[in-house]
Amino acid sequence: LEALKGEETAAELASRFGVHPTMIHQWKRALLEGASGVFERGGRKRPEIDEEQVKELHAKIGELAVANSFLERKLKPWGGK
Repeated sequence: LEALKGEETAAELASRFGVHPTMIHQWKRALLEGASGVFERGGRKRPEIDEEQVKELHAKIGELAVANSFLERKLKPWGGK
């Protein structure tokens, strides 16, 4: 919603919310594309779920969590978190 307001750039929003600017653009596009569905008659449509993509994303989350943990341990001696 903040991206729609246009008060901050995608880079500023990404920094503020701790995500990559690409995600801000994707969420904004998805919101704009899905906005017309709010006014459609006949109730809500269930979103289609691509199970393969969900599995890939879960695997990627795991990889990133391991990498983050590794980097966090390595940065501690130099004053990191």
